[in-house]
Amino acid sequence: MKHFAANSQETERLWVDTIIDETALEEIYFPGFQAAVEKGHTLALMGAYNLLNGEHCCMSKSLLNEKLRKDWAFDGVVISDWGAVHDTKLAAESGLDLEMDVKYQFDEQYMAEPLLKAVKDGEIEESLVDEKVRNILRMMLRLKMIGPEKKHRKTGAYNTEEHRRAVLDVARESMILLKNEDQVLPLQAESGCKVAVIGANAAAIHSNGGGSAEIKALYEISPLMGIKKLLGGNVKVSYAPGYVIPDKKEASEINWQAASTETAEDTEKESTVSGRTLDEKQQEALAEAVALAKASDIVIFVGGLNHDFDVEGLDRVNMKLPYGQDEVIDALLKAVPDTVVCMYAGAPVEMPWAEKAKAILWSYYAGMEGGTALAEILSGKVNPSGKLAETFIRDASQCPAHTIGTFGKKDRVEYREGVMVGYRYYDTKKTDVLFPFGHGLSYTAFTYNDLEIIRQQENGRQTVKVSCSVTNTGEHAGKETVQIYVAPEQKKDRPVHELKAFEKVRLDAGETKRICVILEERDFSRYDTDKKMPVPVNGTYEIQVGASSTDICLCGKIDLFFAEG
Repeated sequence: MKHFAANSQETERLWVDTIIDETALEEIYFPGFQAAVEKGHTLALMGAYNLLNGEHCCMSKSLLNEKLRKDWAFDGVVISDWGAVHDTKLAAESGLDLEMDVKYQFDEQYMAEPLLKAVKDGEIEESLVDEKVRNILRMMLRLKMIGPEKKHRKTGAYNTEEHRRAVLDVARESMILLKNEDQVLPLQAESGCKVAVIGANAAAIHSNGGGSAEIKALYEISPLMGIKKLLGGNVKVSYAPGYVIPDKKEASEINWQAASTETAEDTEKESTVSGRTLDEKQQEALAEAVALAKASDIVIFVGGLNHDFDVEGLDRVNMKLPYGQDEVIDALLKAVPDTVVCMYAGAPVEMPWAEKAKAILWSYYAGMEGGTALAEILSGKVNPSGKLAETFIRDASQCPAHTIGTFGKKDRVEYREGVMVGYRYYDTKKTDVLFPFGHGLSYTAFTYNDLEIIRQQENGRQTVKVSCSVTNTGEHAGKETVQIYVAPEQKKDRPVHELKAFEKVRLDAGETKRICVILEERDFSRYDTDKKMPVPVNGTYEIQVGASSTDICLCGKIDLFFAEG
């Protein structure tokens, strides 16, 4: 699990101090890590580069000793991010076990020779080292790397057919149909038709970039390859990049990770253009793409970001599409209004053309079989079922980190938005966003009925049972993610509602299933800074069930009174 905690920007990532109040930490930034420790039983955790409220995360007593080791009873291994340790004594006295670095002088690391010398000189207690060794050995025993169970340690496997099927299944589930007017999708690519695939991301692969996200994939199916593979030989598929990605200057021989931990200078990427001007090349590529589109029966644009922008060590300065893609999309939609727009990116982008586009399909970097999954969804072989796990805003000016926060500062960043993060902020402020949290369309339709909310006691604790019926009213089998939000009647300084549970269900055409979830006391709790714990709050709550944070289909109220202590 990484990076612990509040590692939210790359600008001056080793030295920026993130200032977050206790309530926001406990309600927003800690729960995922706490669940991984207490429910997922993770064996290892990596610290973050940044400082949190004045302490470097990888040397923080309050974060690693108090919160992680004491409060959550974590007895696994804590590993530093590469180059995130800056002091031998602080590291030794914290809950950190292993120091990692990007440089090759390993003996000079803070927890190598300097630690040995400090122990021998009596500056650091040897018992601190013993505890770190115990944590490491305990993990090795659990993994059967040492000890009597070592002979039973499985050899494992990689790049198997089973793994490749899983990769494809994940890619299918992850893609999100954002818009589909006039049922443009799924495409009807009949024998003999001409399909134009436009956009440099159609032919690109992404596993080989992104900094620490880079992997040596066995293969990667690009969108263009996936479309050609699926449509076969009786459909003519033609490709045009549509826009120009400038040539990069020759990469430095310096280890990029080492460079990223040593400099705070602007790392904006430079490019070179030979021969004609970049604008001339762009206009040629655009003209070629528009001509191809006009001569085709089906037009698919595949654009988005690449690892010039989605990359470790660099924050994007805005949300705009690079390389003049907005101009390309506008031109294609003008020439062929039914052009399908597919976006490949790791984070939201501005879509000034969204009102004009009839069909928009979103994919994050979907792995080795991403192109196959994209083609299957475009063709209707697979019904899209992904949902947005973040709100897609119209531009960066809507983001609270920019409007009321201090994002991008090099020394100190105050998280003034508190718990009003993401959809909590946008829904509370009734922001006119592009696509809301939880949004995602299907080629079929679903209805919600018969909401039932029941208060019950379980093991002396009060719980709430929420159930409803979901029916596939369309003509195709599909999957729907039912989302349960809790809205307190008293909303002062609180989000208008918060997601507390969800369940994804598969339904054949005409089929109905009953969904049931149990909400626990913590789902009605707020963090009490005096008691240092979440405390359930008495009052009236509205239970909302819907298909997104703004598409609420069913509502019901319940009064709750919790016993003290």
